[in-house]
Amino acid sequence: MSLEYTLFNSDMKKDYTILVPSMLPIHFRLLTPVFAKSGYKLEVLTNEGEQVREEGLAHVHNDTCYPALLVIGQMIDALKSGKYDIDHVACAITQTAGGCRASNYLSLLRKALAMEGWQRIPCLSANANGLEKGSSVEFTMPLILRILYGALYGDALMWLSNQVKPYELEKGATDKAVNQFIDELIPMFEHGAYKQSKRIYKKMLEIFKTIPQDRSQIKIRIGIVGEIYMKYSPLGNQHLEDYLIEEGFEPVLSGVMDFALYCVENSIIDYEYYHMHEKNHYIYNIVKDVIMRMQKTFRDIVKKDGTFIAPDDFSEVIDNGKAFIDPGVKMGEGWLLTGEVVSLIKSGVTNVISAQPFGCLPNHIVAKGMVRKIKDEYPKANIVAIDYDPSASKVNQENRIRLMLANAKLSEEMKASI
Repeated sequence: MSLEYTLFNSDMKKDYTILVPSMLPIHFRLLTPVFAKSGYKLEVLTNEGEQVREEGLAHVHNDTCYPALLVIGQMIDALKSGKYDIDHVACAITQTAGGCRASNYLSLLRKALAMEGWQRIPCLSANANGLEKGSSVEFTMPLILRILYGALYGDALMWLSNQVKPYELEKGATDKAVNQFIDELIPMFEHGAYKQSKRIYKKMLEIFKTIPQDRSQIKIRIGIVGEIYMKYSPLGNQHLEDYLIEEGFEPVLSGVMDFALYCVENSIIDYEYYHMHEKNHYIYNIVKDVIMRMQKTFRDIVKKDGTFIAPDDFSEVIDNGKAFIDPGVKMGEGWLLTGEVVSLIKSGVTNVISAQPFGCLPNHIVAKGMVRKIKDEYPKANIVAIDYDPSASKVNQENRIRLMLANAKLSEEMKASI
């Protein structure tokens, strides 16, 4: 029997707090002011701990992928905290649709809320595939632009932070600089932060350059790829970035806008392969071109400054993937995962961790399944897949990562001795 549930509409935004599960610590700090400008009160959840997993296990079948369990567990745990007015709160998630269990997340969330007697709590899904037509946020062009630039600035901050934090002389200095910059950046969204992007990026670079650093010994760079939630979410991947830094390495993650481009590129591929999206085909090409030009602004400024390594051009990621896997393989992270691994290796990052939920079939095919083919071409590549699920021990995960890091150190020592 289908569940009866409350739909969210724009008239409710003045009275409702919309809860958003955590994923991108830097990016999501910009979400709240971005949506506040359009009258929405968002709150990004920060609750962690074993109780989140326990709530997830209690409300979601453990055969369902780990990200769903964590996202729903975090929502239920937050609602049980007593912090929120149950009659004036909503829950929001993002979904990519397609051949992924994420297409069922909203139904799973509503079922979990019903188990607690909270059917009246509205649920929203942010997706571009028409999965949810009832509850919705009104995405005006100004809001879309603010979201887009919030993601771009978040990508830039994450990219630079990971190049500075491993070398900081004062622990916490990089995080402090990021927080201060975000505080300065937020008011700019009131006046169209997208009009000032070059100035913002230059100022960003200057701030990171002034952080006292010890670069007498260059750290080994470790790439992180994987299923999008496990790749970015500290709750999901056991704070993988922080762990690598504590172990004396430099984490390397591509920006979330690359995933957005991957989704746009897939729509273009659908047209080329199956003649789908014929009416919107030209729009997808325009969107792709606009986003890549926006990314180029940051990349060019970083290259011209010369202090930090610039991110890859996404067109190179596309081409690097095509050499190993057909673009038609687009379930889950599809060809993007392979393209990112190859791009990392070609840029000198030969040590790569693939973070994925246990049982995520698309990611097992395009991550674990492609390792041998990649290593045939790049024998020195050091790639390890780490599975995350509620029964996986953190100790076992870290032991596998430590073994990979030991191999990375050994490889560097052998290079140095030649």
